[in-house]
Amino acid sequence: MEDKMGFSNAYEDRKRADAYSKLEFPGTYYLAYRDLPKIIATHVKGTDALDFGCGTGRSTRFLQKLGFNTIGVDISEEMLKKAKETDPKGDYRLIPDGNFSQLKDKKFDLVLSAFTFDNIPTMEKKVKILLEIRKLLNSYGKIVNLVCSPEIYIHEWASFSTIDFPENKTAKGGDKVRIIITDTEDKRPVEDILWPPDYYRVTYEKSSLMIAKVYKPIAEQNEIYKWINETRIAPWTIYVLQKCKT
Repeated sequence: MEDKMGFSNAYEDRKRADAYSKLEFPGTYYLAYRDLPKIIATHVKGTDALDFGCGTGRSTRFLQKLGFNTIGVDISEEMLKKAKETDPKGDYRLIPDGNFSQLKDKKFDLVLSAFTFDNIPTMEKKVKILLEIRKLLNSYGKIVNLVCSPEIYIHEWASFSTIDFPENKTAKGGDKVRIIITDTEDKRPVEDILWPPDYYRVTYEKSSLMIAKVYKPIAEQNEIYKWINETRIAPWTIYVLQKCKT
């Protein structure tokens, strides 16, 4: 889908959906999910979850295995088609961009968003979506927002390459940045929107959300993957969010 500012969601086409559906948790992606069970167990009470931007259902299935009754939602028909092929019994729903009306009668203990906000341009759009997600939370519910750290776009990684995009090093908050996922057959660059921590703090404040905890997972030398920079630089940032106290 082409945004009004000229940003297109790289995950909506059929080739990308097919490649992404084969990706589980290898390499650098392993770090994104490694600590989530402990993080969720620490901060979340209850078992009703929403996977916002579920794509091909990877994180939806992950939550199901943790014991959550999970609904996966996405704006991409191609991604959801792959999700349903992999998990026919799963609850996957197509939602119009930013429209959660079909979920208005539901409340969730957890809303997980894995990498989705890397592809949402503009402060206005991010805030609008977060405000809608906030309405879906129980009073004690949490949002776990897993996003790319700015550093991911300027280094090499076990699962990503940015060496062909030196312009990433001078990008500022809100600028487009490009990265190649080396763990898939589709080697076309993905375009993300650079959103540094100070931008996220403002975004959450405007969305009446407060940060309960921030995690930046670092790799261990004894893990099975051939790390490049993962043992010294965190490629991911995990924000645990809750409603602001009134």
